[in-house]
Amino acid sequence: MADLGPNATLDDIVFANRNKAYGAFSLRRGYRSDVTKATIIGAALFVFGMFAPTIISSLSKTQEEEAPMVEVDLMKIPPPPIDPAEPPPPPPPPVEQPKVNTVKFLPPEVKKDEEVPIETPPPTVEEIKEAVVANETVKGDPNANELIIAPEAVAAPSKGTVVEAAPEPEKIFTVVEQQPEFPGGTSEMYKYLGKNIKYPSAASRANVSGRVFLSFVVNVDGSIQDVSVLKGLGFGCDEEAMRVVKAMPKWKPGKQSGRAVRVKYNLPINFQLE
Repeated sequence: MADLGPNATLDDIVFANRNKAYGAFSLRRGYRSDVTKATIIGAALFVFGMFAPTIISSLSKTQEEEAPMVEVDLMKIPPPPIDPAEPPPPPPPPVEQPKVNTVKFLPPEVKKDEEVPIETPPPTVEEIKEAVVANETVKGDPNANELIIAPEAVAAPSKGTVVEAAPEPEKIFTVVEQQPEFPGGTSEMYKYLGKNIKYPSAASRANVSGRVFLSFVVNVDGSIQDVSVLKGLGFGCDEEAMRVVKAMPKWKPGKQSGRAVRVKYNLPINFQLE
């Protein structure tokens, strides 16, 4: 073992009797100095990164303050060159103003007496008795008036006569404020149909069942009129349904605006075999 002096370091003791030229010995001896240098450089970079924005902003403000201010007068700017060969731009389209309501009124115009046209006075009552009013005056046959008398004028009633207008047929309504009703209501109507309808023998033999749709008019007095078949079954069912409806008692008439009116009513009648 090599003789180590009193000033020998830990590295000397570890690498005693070993090859110090290999490289590990030099790395261990320079470790502390390398760590110190790295710490100093890292701290310097950290401080520079912290204060770099402040330094850059201060430098940019200084450059802006040092930049010279140039005053520009727009009135002194020369106009752009004009090419004489280039046609001028088209004029802008005219703006149409909104129209307002107007009333024709001509102010009075002062003219000389000889320039004023002679106005024709209106015809007298005597002239109207012997002539017909027209756009111009024409002398004709005094007996021609009898040929142009309208037949309505001859048959016109004398003054003070009351003419009665021909009565209009009453309108038939399909929808009214108050519908017509069988005496006692709908339940009584179906009871009436059940008691009075007789199943036709032809329909019974053919095993026919279904509904017959009838249409009729309920008059202002409640009577039934104009009974017709909208959709039938045949085999005598249509005729039986019409017979029973025509024999119904008077209904309560329908009303429109508080007045009894004629109303068209549709009624389905069911034919069902037991």
